[in-house]
Amino acid sequence: MTPEEFRKQAHLFVDWMADYLEGGVEKLPVRSLVKPKEVFAQLPDSPPQEGEPMDLIFKDFKDIVLPGMTHWQHPKYFAYFPANSSYPSLLAEMLTATMGAQCMLWETSPAATEVEEKVMQWLIQMLNLPRDWDGCIQTSASSSTLCAIISAREKYSDYTINQTGVKTNSNLRVYSSFHIHSSIEKAVRIAGMGSDNYVQIEGDSAYAMNPTALEEAIKKDLAAGKKPICVVAAIGTTSSTAVDPIHAIADICHRYGIWLHIDAAYSGTALILPEYRHLIQGIELADSFVFNPHKWMFTNFDCSAYFVKDKHALLRAFTILPEYLKTKTGDSVTNYKDWGVQLGRRFRALKLWFVIRNFGVSGIQAKLRHHMNLAEEVETKINEHPDFEMLAPRLFNLVCFRFAPSDWDEKRINRVNEMMLHEMNESGQLFMTHTILDGKYTLRLVIGQTNVERRHVEEAWTLILETAEKFKQENLG
Repeated sequence: MTPEEFRKQAHLFVDWMADYLEGGVEKLPVRSLVKPKEVFAQLPDSPPQEGEPMDLIFKDFKDIVLPGMTHWQHPKYFAYFPANSSYPSLLAEMLTATMGAQCMLWETSPAATEVEEKVMQWLIQMLNLPRDWDGCIQTSASSSTLCAIISAREKYSDYTINQTGVKTNSNLRVYSSFHIHSSIEKAVRIAGMGSDNYVQIEGDSAYAMNPTALEEAIKKDLAAGKKPICVVAAIGTTSSTAVDPIHAIADICHRYGIWLHIDAAYSGTALILPEYRHLIQGIELADSFVFNPHKWMFTNFDCSAYFVKDKHALLRAFTILPEYLKTKTGDSVTNYKDWGVQLGRRFRALKLWFVIRNFGVSGIQAKLRHHMNLAEEVETKINEHPDFEMLAPRLFNLVCFRFAPSDWDEKRINRVNEMMLHEMNESGQLFMTHTILDGKYTLRLVIGQTNVERRHVEEAWTLILETAEKFKQENLG
């Protein structure tokens, strides 16, 4: 491809991107409706021997690939948690891809390192985290949590397990609540401790961790010769965005010398709002914290912000310095290759820098409050409707609810809500997901997409009501 052809195609692509985000995405089904292997069957069995024109490739993207995509940037995307983007984020991502830099060391791109250092300091201020903490950008909260658990493991063993292996320190225990993300257990496995040493603590009526139960589990394990090394507390569990009592848990961890990691992957963005900062009282006693700007802070995937109280514990756990990576600047600069699992690193900080500057803190706050106001409106509708009920407190912008006519039994209610969810998702008019809370099939409506408006939420609520009424009138389920 010549520079002239690149310029021509790039303009066409950007026009398509702008049209897609401006309104084109709303004309598409939110969730892909293709059948398994439908996309695969449309692709040639062998690669082309000769190069093909970009016009044809782009046509196939629109005709074959696009129908097989679930549109996370659709304003009626209410599933899981969002993976948001925004115009400034996309512009920065284009620049990042154009430069194609591998930013593992300060010397491989000084600006990439120093922009990351600065935006991490900005985030500390924006979320009101301890000012003496340090941070870096990881790929996801999963990799951030893995860093925390390995750091806890190494600190407990005086940094010997990396050398001798985990077998010399068996029965290392990690604790969390029942409703936290599955990545915690995966990290425990990867760190070599095994799922049998992952202890999930019972929750309270709001699905948050019970500190008394946590301390009892720690005492029981100590009496049995086991070794508590890490507690993972949640600001926003995956099922219902429940918030664990950070201060009480931090006091327990401090007394027993246990590493406390705070997983705020989704809901941590809410800490940008002063009215939510009470949720992290006691954080000065914690050891690490993660939240994902790529979820609810309008910065496209991937961009996970990981913070630590003691960066030296992280560096001692992950630093390996072969001769070919030694530089004359040495320890006088930050080399982010030593801050996690990855050696190679993209220039993720650029898009975060663009987003914070273009939105401004007040612009981000306005979006967050808008999303939570819309969620509050849906919560009010549910509470006022005799056939619907809330199943968990609404703390942020996730609404956990179900259709539950008073004369139906639990089995039928669960079955009908599952059927409703599938029917609504298959209509292409919205996309929601579910969880199970106390045995109850729970519909989750997350109102957090960058460009969602009140009309999108009202249309979703209308579809929910129409679907529920259909099942009720036709006596389905």
